[in-house]
Amino acid sequence: MEREAVTIRFPADLIAKARRLKEGNESFNDLVVEAVEQEVRRRKAWAAHQRIIARSEAVKAKTGMQPASTDLIRSFREGEGRRE
Repeated sequence: MEREAVTIRFPADLIAKARRLKEGNESFNDLVVEAVEQEVRRRKAWAAHQRIIARSEAVKAKTGMQPASTDLIRSFREGEGRRE
């Protein structure tokens, strides 16, 4: 992976806490990179979740509330209405 150097100013107490938490030969840089990667994944997942909610609301507004599919799925599993 190509790397690029950046300057980041952390609060001194946060750096002290992070240095105490890092494991053995793990570098402070590795700890920060892993934390940023995790946050990027979390934010992408949150954005996807928000898009799903928005799409669900749009469908609900357009078609109204749909009945629960639990009973239909259960009947299919039990063989009712299946083609043979």
